[in-house]
Amino acid sequence: MQNLPIGVFDSGLGGLTVAREIERTLPNESLVYLGDTARFPYGPKDPADVRRFVLEIGTWLDKRSVKLIVIACNTATACGLTLAQRTFDVPVVGVIEPGARAAVMVTRNRRVGVIGTTGTIASNAYSNAVRAIDAGVTVFSAATPLFVDIVEEGGRRGPGPIEDILVESSEIVIRPSFYEVARDYLDPLKRSGIDTLVLGCTHFPLLETPIQQVVGQGVRIISSAQETAKEVAETLERRDHLAAEGAPGRLAFYATGDTEDFNRFGSRVWGRDIGEVYRVEVEQLTSLPDDARLATLNDEVEGAACV
Repeated sequence: MQNLPIGVFDSGLGGLTVAREIERTLPNESLVYLGDTARFPYGPKDPADVRRFVLEIGTWLDKRSVKLIVIACNTATACGLTLAQRTFDVPVVGVIEPGARAAVMVTRNRRVGVIGTTGTIASNAYSNAVRAIDAGVTVFSAATPLFVDIVEEGGRRGPGPIEDILVESSEIVIRPSFYEVARDYLDPLKRSGIDTLVLGCTHFPLLETPIQQVVGQGVRIISSAQETAKEVAETLERRDHLAAEGAPGRLAFYATGDTEDFNRFGSRVWGRDIGEVYRVEVEQLTSLPDDARLATLNDEVEGAACV
């Protein structure tokens, strides 16, 4: 079990920030990552469809004998985490609870902000997760969809690590400048008196530095990518499934859409060439779950927390 890889999947490219943090935290571990770029984005889709995507990709990873599955997508976590945990024999970790738990632990005035895509914010997934941990914490949320566009465009421009070109790219993607847009998004949260801000989208850790500049040093930033990586490490350690010290961690990347585009973006996230990205056809995924697993979709009511 120790030598098996960790499986990570996302609706597209944002989950690469989670995979990168897992590699940084657990450099001896091997990772298998699938980006469902052909069906991106998940947010506007019917919750029943998203749960089926989770079942399909989870089954695909399960057939690759992974020792843990990470749902590195906020929408897929909100819609399908419980389904995946009930279906697969290995632990399944999402990106919402780790970030919510960290925010509750560090807030001093119990006023927490959350930013994310329109779908994630409308789902109230983070608010519900925070309140489940500490009902006395007040959550203030803001949808910041243009931040996703900035990251996506930044990842496709110029050579070098993505963080080095994001702010420059943001000036090209939108008018007015990134900082003006960021202030429009974030100033209402600052006026609410938050002392903690959760980056509730896997794209957003790549914008952590400029976001910190806008909200000020008095606000603690919580990265869902970093917190999820910690959760993965703790889960594997409790189960005694960590790879041996010095093990040669390997990376394998798959995408349902354009593999060249995936390679360009992923290489900028990693700051180095991530190597070949292999294509997985959507039709291959849809054929994987058997009738017994498909029947479980009808039993799920999790979609109430997902838009």
